[in-house]
Amino acid sequence: MASKDDDEITARVAGVLAGIALAVVGVVYAVGGGKTMRVPAASSLEMVDMAPIGEPRAKVYFGVGKAELNEADGAVVATTVQALANKPQAIVLLSGFHDPSGDAAANARLAKARAVSGRTALLASGVEASRVKFLRKPESTIGSGSPEDGRRVEIRVQ
Repeated sequence: MASKDDDEITARVAGVLAGIALAVVGVVYAVGGGKTMRVPAASSLEMVDMAPIGEPRAKVYFGVGKAELNEADGAVVATTVQALANKPQAIVLLSGFHDPSGDAAANARLAKARAVSGRTALLASGVEASRVKFLRKPESTIGSGSPEDGRRVEIRVQ
């Protein structure tokens, strides 16, 4: 009879431990958004060392830990494409930013992924890849003072 009680206790302990392990996996998956962030290698992105001129044409804002554009950002892409059509020699400079919270290396990858999302949208709208450049960043900033302003991509046409 004692053996049956021991087996029951062992089964309950194993069940609790399995539940805890699944909960930990679920939290890790949820925090990561369920996705692996893939950013093209730096060698495949054309980065430039140049001073940006003037204010950005547009800013696209992202949620915490996010790098995907939403439908509303289509208007920003459309105005950028139109500005390029009006200036055939101009290029687009994309600058990815992140807020200062969290791990610096992960934030740098996230800022780059945000800029890559902007590039992908511009290319999908017909902009030639040779006209889209990345400024050497990412940069940690809180912009005008809010963390939300720090999670952005600035778009310049020059």
